[in-house]
Parts: sequence; C-alpha cells; structure tokens
Amino acid sequence: MRRLIYGVHHFKTSDFPSNKELFERLAHGQNPDALFITCSDSRVDPCLLTKSRPGELFVMRNAGNMVPPFCCCHPCGAAATIDYALSVLKVKDIVVCGHRDCGLVKAALNPPPNLDQMKGLSPWVALAENVRRVLGKLEEQCCSIELLNAAIEEHVLIQLENLQTHPAVIECLASGQLTLHGWVYDIRSGDVYGYCAESNQFEKLNKPADDNAI
Repeated sequence: MRRLIYGVHHFKTSDFPSNKELFERLAHGQNPDALFITCSDSRVDPCLLTKSRPGELFVMRNAGNMVPPFCCCHPCGAAATIDYALSVLKVKDIVVCGHRDCGLVKAALNPPPNLDQMKGLSPWVALAENVRRVLGKLEEQCCSIELLNAAIEEHVLIQLENLQTHPAVIECLASGQLTLHGWVYDIRSGDVYGYCAESNQFEKLNKPADDNAI
C-alpha cells in the first residue's frame, strides 16, 4: 500500500499538473472512442497497450474478459456496462481483448481440484466451459501450449457471440453504428493479434497506413 499511496502523490504533483487542461475537460464528461473488454490480469494494461489517454477508453475488466449472454432476469455488471457504453456514451467500437497464458481459460480446460471450494470463481469458470467442448477434439492433436492458445482465441470469439445477445448491441449492429473486434495480446512479445473474418484466423495487427489516426 505504501507504494500505491506514493504513486497517488506522484500523480497529483507530477502527472496531473502537466495534463491539467485535459482533466479540466474530463471533469465535465467523457466521450470515449471504444468499449474495451479485457481481463483483470495484472499484466494487461489497456491504456498502456493502446497508448490511450484518460477519457479515450471505456474499460470493462473481469476474470477472463468474459461477456455473459444477456439475461433480463438477473442484474449483471457486464450488461449494464455494455448498455451504458452504447446507449449513453455512443461508442462505435467494442474490443474484446484476451491474452496469452490466461488463467481462467486454463481453469476451463483443466479445472483445478480445489475449484469447487471457490464459490465465487467456480460458476464463473463454468461460463467458459464452451471452449473445452469446442476444442475437445483437438486435445490429442495439440501440445498443451498450442491447445491453450487455440482455446484463448476461441474464448474471445465466444465472447463476441455473447455480445450479440445484448439488445443494445443487436440494435447498434443492425443500424451499422457498431463494429466488434476480437484481439489477443501476447504478453511475452508485445504483439496483438486481431480476428480476421476473411481468413477465420487471428492475425498480427498492422500499423495503420494513416499516421494521423494517432
């Protein structure tokens, strides 16, 4: 905690003054470019990864970058976040960003023996079990790291499918006001791979030809 508190004071005395105009503007509201859904993993920093400044990303984080299918019967933080991002903030893009070495996908593929004792985590992991059913036929063909990487990519695609069960997403997609993106971040290399529908594969993201996009 001492390090965290020191960081707060450093932010207030160093970073905040140099960005005072930005924070004054943000104090009146936000206008983010995208909803960025990613894992709670401490190794994944959405703003660092995308070089985004405060106010540019609306971020949703949870264990395993999960998007549960929409259900009107039960309150859900993910559903509320998605609805707010689209209905109020009017974001035009949603990114689901998984990452290599994801612990939740590992647990879905090979549940640890004490998982049932973790009453909060166990049902959450169960939501990711589709990756095991989809990739089960590959288990004998792939080594463990290959299977895990394939499962992480498949897991991202399943979350994109789940997104399309949410009413706000359905409406925005139908009107052409929204684009969905599936990414996987490689922690070791720093590379990010985006899903390409044409090739049905995750391909390394290329630098935009227009440098003015930054």
